[in-house]
This record gives sequence, C-alpha cells and structure tokens, in this order.
Amino acid sequence: MNQPGRDDWDSHWDDYSDAASENPAQAYRFQTCIDLLGLHGAGTGIRLLDIGSGQGDMAAAVRAVSPKAEILGLELSQSGVEISRKKVPDARFLQCNLLEQTAAPDEQRGWATHAVCSEVIEHVDDPVQLLRSAGEYMHPDCLLVLTAPGGPMSTFDKHIGHRKHYRPDEIGNLLRQAGYDPEYVGRAGFPFFNLYRCVVILRGRKLIEDVSARRNPSGSRLARAVMATFHILFRMNLNSSPWGWQMVARARLLRRTRHD
Repeated sequence: MNQPGRDDWDSHWDDYSDAASENPAQAYRFQTCIDLLGLHGAGTGIRLLDIGSGQGDMAAAVRAVSPKAEILGLELSQSGVEISRKKVPDARFLQCNLLEQTAAPDEQRGWATHAVCSEVIEHVDDPVQLLRSAGEYMHPDCLLVLTAPGGPMSTFDKHIGHRKHYRPDEIGNLLRQAGYDPEYVGRAGFPFFNLYRCVVILRGRKLIEDVSARRNPSGSRLARAVMATFHILFRMNLNSSPWGWQMVARARLLRRTRHD
C-alpha cells in the first residue's frame, strides 16, 4: 500500500485516530483551551466553532464539561467528519476548506460566540486566510483560543504535514493580520510537555510505526506506556512559562471578513 501524503488527512485519521485520542499532549491542550474559553459548567448561549475539528476529540472534551453548548466543527477531511459525527452525535460537523475563501452559509454567518483552533495553523500554507475565513462564522467579539506547536520539529511532525513551528510573536502577528485582537499569546507546558516532545523527536521514524493502526493494529506497548506516564506528569506542567514549547493564544474577533 502506498504511504499517505503529508496532507492526506483521510488516510491520516484512519491511521492515527486511536493514537491521537490517547495522546497526553492533546489532552493537555484541550484542557488549556477549555480553561481559557471559560467553558466549565457553562450554561446555555455558548456556540462553539471548532476550526479544523479533526476527529472530534476537542468537541467531545467540550461536551463533557459543557453539555448545553452548541458545537459546530469545520474539517477538511471527510474521514475526520465521519469519525466526529459518531463520537459526538449531538454536535454538527461539516467538511469545509477554509483556504478557498468561500463565504459562510447565511445560517452560520456570525454564529459562534466562542471558537477554538487547536494544532491547525502549522498544517497550512496560508494560516491568515484560514483564520479570516473562520471569522465569517463568528459573532463580533467572539473569543478565539488558538494553540500551535513550538520547539523543534520531529520526523512524525513532518510526516503529518507540519509546515513550521511557531514563536509567540509570529502567532500574534498572524492573528492581527487575520482581523483579531490578541489578548494573550504565550508559551505553556514546561517542563513535561517539552520532555514528551524530546521523546517524540528522539524516536524518529519508529514513532510512525508505533502509533500506526495499519502497521501496528494492537499498538506499541512502549508507546502506550510512555503516553500513560506522561498523562500523569502533565498535571505538573506550568501553564505559562518562557521555556514552554506549547504555544497558546487568546484573541477577540475585531472585524468581519471581506464579504461584509
């Protein structure tokens, strides 16, 4: 069987969906996003836009802490959309390419009160356009939380299509160019997120086999043991640190996109 290309997310989600769900770094990011969005126990009136909703894990995490929130996920991959619909059946997921500069449908234009874009901008060549297009789905003053990787890039990162890793100043500039007002841009995850990333980097191409459902259907015992250990260690991460390799931003939508 041919190897999937770096942007073939239908293949990537089929291959890595189980590993992604077990990833302690993903769980840490989701908790950070939920805290910054203020979604714990939120009542009615929350309309969350999940930009690049993947296989629905963020939506599932939000649903667990905010059962009354309305959720709309926009995802490029049809495979990701199908997995998400099964995982969170009371949320709505749409296949959508936000890089094509298409207008939001009338019923979804200006819909979201809250938005999240977690580990997406590193996968695209034009993150400013992606964020501008997503802004069409947001109500004025919508609160956006964004995460992106910092630090060195691993072989696995390159395999799944990372274009680059970011610094806080770069993320702030992207947000301003896309029409948002950054309230906070910083680093998180020191020390154990950094240590986890070092393990990923050192594992090299072997990690691709460790977490691939096609190549290793039962999963690597070593990979599972490492992830279980880091799930515990991540509870001691610093959520704000000048040395953290997890980039985190919170911003408000300033203006509408070009279709206004």
